[in-house]
Amino acid sequence: MSHTRAALYLDFDNVFGGLYKLDPEVAVQFATDPGGWLRQLATTSTIQAPRRWLVLRCYLNPAGWVFHPDSTGEQPRLFFSRFRPSFVRAGFEVIDCPRYSGTKNAADIRIVVDALDALTADTRYDEFVIASGDSDMTPLLQRLRRADRRTMIVSPADAAEAFTSIADQVLGSQHLLALIQGESVDFDDDTADEVSTEFDGGGDGAVAAADQREAYEEFRSVVTHEYDGAAEPLNMASLAYRLRTQLGRSVSASGWFGFGSFARAVQSLALPNLRMSQHLLWDDSRHEAPEAAATSPQGALPEPVERLVDQLDLPRLPESWWPAIYQTLADYAQSHRFNLTQCTSWCRDQLRDQGVPVSRNAVAFVVRGASFGGAPLHRQPPPTAAEIGAGFIGNVLNRAEAAELPLSDEEIATVRAWLGAGADQAPRSPSTTD
Repeated sequence: MSHTRAALYLDFDNVFGGLYKLDPEVAVQFATDPGGWLRQLATTSTIQAPRRWLVLRCYLNPAGWVFHPDSTGEQPRLFFSRFRPSFVRAGFEVIDCPRYSGTKNAADIRIVVDALDALTADTRYDEFVIASGDSDMTPLLQRLRRADRRTMIVSPADAAEAFTSIADQVLGSQHLLALIQGESVDFDDDTADEVSTEFDGGGDGAVAAADQREAYEEFRSVVTHEYDGAAEPLNMASLAYRLRTQLGRSVSASGWFGFGSFARAVQSLALPNLRMSQHLLWDDSRHEAPEAAATSPQGALPEPVERLVDQLDLPRLPESWWPAIYQTLADYAQSHRFNLTQCTSWCRDQLRDQGVPVSRNAVAFVVRGASFGGAPLHRQPPPTAAEIGAGFIGNVLNRAEAAELPLSDEEIATVRAWLGAGADQAPRSPSTTD
């Protein structure tokens, strides 16, 4: 196959609004130069071949707008209709979707209808890319999966897990901002998902095709050498970075030889006495288990926090880490022009120097929550650590309410205390949770 036949459906109001809360400048870049990120998306996280866009549709409310401050401090309205010509030039079919009520337009139902029409068309579409975080489209993803079509969700907001878990790939805020800015999009920049501290040494995946076997054997050689010679637990993010540099971008492009993440690729090597935490790997017969690995085992969180981890993808972090994250983010906002990619990398490194081995994905999760909770890091004057924490915690609680996760007053106090807020403080009520 020379290309992947793909269809892209973009809910402009949803994606632009989410981006604008995170970084207004990047949101405007997204809307004024869609051709730039579209070309890069054609080769991002592909399985067989680059995407050929057979369908490009942008659903836009022409009367929609956001406040956009100018150099004088005024806040004129930036209307979405301004961006219509940019998408037309990039080859999109722009479909006007005015609001039918005070808060809702018809973009989601139009996307569902159009995607189902494409599903039954004579042309077979290999992949459907849904650019929206609207969980109302969960049934659409389920229908596409039943038809054995590959799906990708593009959303800068924290979409509901019931929605994202169905998709084959999710392009989140950190990856989307990198895509728009022409940076490398790395889905495994932090060893991806959390892993158990114990393994049986076997891998569930299959080694990639023949053209990847040589790279896999070199991967085996390097990791085995590092593992056998390590005097202490190895940092997985650092080791993954060195391997990507040494073996080339084909490592990430192949999804770590078909295993999906660096951690699972390492697990496939069946190294003797291998143990892993979210950030470290070590030989249980030679190394003392790192303290960090013992601070966050399964079941160590308070029960209401555990529920939020399961249902909202809240990072599984020790209680003492949250205030350090808020303070480091505040330090970054005070000393840097905001850039999410730079922010997550800088804060991760600063926190690890403090003995808080948090991942970039966890940092990005807090940045998003703070932004949607009313404390965006690009704001002037920059938010304080207390404001970042309050915005993030308020967003978490609002998302829990929106997801119909019942929490008693006592449980809310427990969650707030665990996330670094005083139990006697009233939760914030930001206007937008996702």
